[in-house]
Amino acid sequence: MKVKRLIGTFLLVFAIGFLGFFVELDYYVVRPSRAVNLKDIVTVENFETSENGVFYLLTVTQNRANLFAAAYGYLHPQMRLNPKERVLPRDMDEQEYRELLREHMRESKHIAQVVALRRAGYDVDIQSDGVEVIDFLEDAPAEGYLEAGDVITAVDGTQVMLASEVQLLVKERDVGDAVVMEIIRNAGALELSIPSGPHPDDEAIPFLGIYIQTMPWEPVIPLAIDMDTGNIGGPSAGLMFVLEILNQLTQDDLAGGKQIAGTGTIDLEERIGRVGGVPQKVFAAENAGIEYFLVPEKNYDDARAVAKELEIVPVSELDQVLQFLSELQDH
Repeated sequence: MKVKRLIGTFLLVFAIGFLGFFVELDYYVVRPSRAVNLKDIVTVENFETSENGVFYLLTVTQNRANLFAAAYGYLHPQMRLNPKERVLPRDMDEQEYRELLREHMRESKHIAQVVALRRAGYDVDIQSDGVEVIDFLEDAPAEGYLEAGDVITAVDGTQVMLASEVQLLVKERDVGDAVVMEIIRNAGALELSIPSGPHPDDEAIPFLGIYIQTMPWEPVIPLAIDMDTGNIGGPSAGLMFVLEILNQLTQDDLAGGKQIAGTGTIDLEERIGRVGGVPQKVFAAENAGIEYFLVPEKNYDDARAVAKELEIVPVSELDQVLQFLSELQDH
């Protein structure tokens, strides 16, 4: 009997372990990943970066959870669980979603090059056919107003050429405000007033629940800028790309000998937009021993709530960032 009981216990433990590792749940675990030295991935043709201060971008990982990962993520103070419907659009699989994130990264790099080069005195032209609606999240406020295939050409009267511009303009509104969008549908022009709702992850953020992508566009870049981001996706490194490119173009040590990380989208008007995963990025920065963390103004409370040693610097436009860096160099 004792042997049978031991065998039965072993089989039960094995079965639980098997289920724990191989049964996936409809949740994703978000966790801190790493701080990436931008000198290692950004190279401007015929320019050299400073050897002193360092700018970092911060990454988070978001993976489908099994039973063990979900339990660990729920209990771990540096992790968060997101239901699948808050991550993937209904008609999009994970591979398609990751390709969308890669597209957002490509756009982020293009915008950063344009902004930095213009700041450095170069003329840079861009062309775009608009921003396409490709899908909706669960309970999207915009569903029933917008349709997949619509091309957004303006938001609240402001012409848009890039997906990041649409996102930034929406996030500047208050929750509950109507967002007026000019679109092209079936070759006809429409103007729609779309009510916003609270974001599932943060009720203070206005939310339309749309997945969008910029239709093909290319900036005319007067010199070669190599940006080897590997498998990093999403638009949230835009601000830090601008700073590293400027750091090399001007041959100054913009970081003032400091270790400076940051996050935030940036648009062609040099406005810095709110991003997700900020608490996990704060943890990544503190784990790497970084001194300063540049964060979009509207993400400041989230960052401040979890920071310990890290100095949090809220910013809403590039001028503020450059002013902060200038003052840092004077100390």
